[in-house]
Amino acid sequence: MSHQKTIKSECKLSGKGLFGGKEAKVIFKPAEADKGIVFVRTDLDTPVEIPVLPEYISQRDRRSALQNGEAYVETPEHCLAAVHALGIDNMVIEIDGPELPGLDGSSENYFEAIFKCGTVEQSASRRDIVITDSICITEGDKSIYALPNGGQGLSITYDLDYTQFTGIGRQVYSCELSEMHFKQHLAPARTFVLEAEARQMQAMGIGAHLGPKDILVISSDGPIKNSYRFENECVRHKVVDLIGDLKLAGRPILGRIVAYKTGHNLNQKLVQKIVEQARKREKKTSQGDRPILDIRRIQKILPHRYPFLLVDKVIEIEGDHRIKGIKNVTINEQFFQGHFPGTPVMPGVMIVEALAQVSGLLFSQKLENTGKLAVLLTIDQVKIRRSVVPGDQLILIAEADKIRSRAAKCNCIAMVGDEVAAEAQLKFMLVDDEMV
Repeated sequence: MSHQKTIKSECKLSGKGLFGGKEAKVIFKPAEADKGIVFVRTDLDTPVEIPVLPEYISQRDRRSALQNGEAYVETPEHCLAAVHALGIDNMVIEIDGPELPGLDGSSENYFEAIFKCGTVEQSASRRDIVITDSICITEGDKSIYALPNGGQGLSITYDLDYTQFTGIGRQVYSCELSEMHFKQHLAPARTFVLEAEARQMQAMGIGAHLGPKDILVISSDGPIKNSYRFENECVRHKVVDLIGDLKLAGRPILGRIVAYKTGHNLNQKLVQKIVEQARKREKKTSQGDRPILDIRRIQKILPHRYPFLLVDKVIEIEGDHRIKGIKNVTINEQFFQGHFPGTPVMPGVMIVEALAQVSGLLFSQKLENTGKLAVLLTIDQVKIRRSVVPGDQLILIAEADKIRSRAAKCNCIAMVGDEVAAEAQLKFMLVDDEMV
């Protein structure tokens, strides 16, 4: 279970917009937990916040944009790709113009500037969107898919098909998104444009300040007055754009993304669909905190009984990879008689036991695990963050890391309200009920 992150200190960048050519200064600032990534147009009479969320997406040709009322920011994708790769959840980005600096057409300067700020972990946990059902968006010969991968990070495959244009050809690139991979293999990849497209755009006054040395302009023989940083730089930049567009979800997406010839428009439609499905799923499973598993159903799954049954109800289940349960802590708990009579505090081992029990309920969601018990083998990386006392409602969250036929591992976190009470990594052996 990972925690949200923000930057430690401020940093700045400035430069001309890629499309409009106007000079703009950008200031990156730390933000509190659950703030998200928020742009602020400081050049307006009254500064306007523009959150990085799907509902603020505004369609543009060949670039991404976000808009709140009359205020908008264009070409945020290279900046957001760097933010995404660095795992930053909360940050305020002040800008004194309508378009972010294009710089050298890559994400590298953004990555290096924000990286130097450092990051700090926050108490709130991340609310990942785990792809549980396949999603496909197509337009003509273009397509993009979101596929489940068991919640194991974000992997991307991009198929760039320019087979009829010899200057680029067909290029395919696959990767698992990580900070180091992005820094070494993706951040330096620059945006590109075909020679005919460049002439047409400049005739319309778009990018008139740019020359072949400022941007990759590609003829049938390759870059004009320039050279590739990578042999397959074009497809790598398409992956950068996609990573930036996926950040528009406002929450980390865990799954496998497969794209063929897509651009910003199709990428954003996929993001909107992913978030729409996630919100529907979360509303369905948690609306009114109605239990998915009440105490009677829990007792049919777990062998524990008073005073050792520590899960009152389950309010969310996402497939066989995530579960959220509730333990209402009252003064009647037997362990408070001796821990401690004058100052009752729930023992940390009991919190871990509650997490183990909710993990067992998660494993039972797989048909092949019916009738099996989760026997705790190892407890790692345990941290007790705050005391749990009578009157607290303990929110128990377990996310499956690995589930095999005879063993399983879960990353677990216990919350009281918005505060982390405890976290642990638990490993289990799955055994037949009659063997215990």
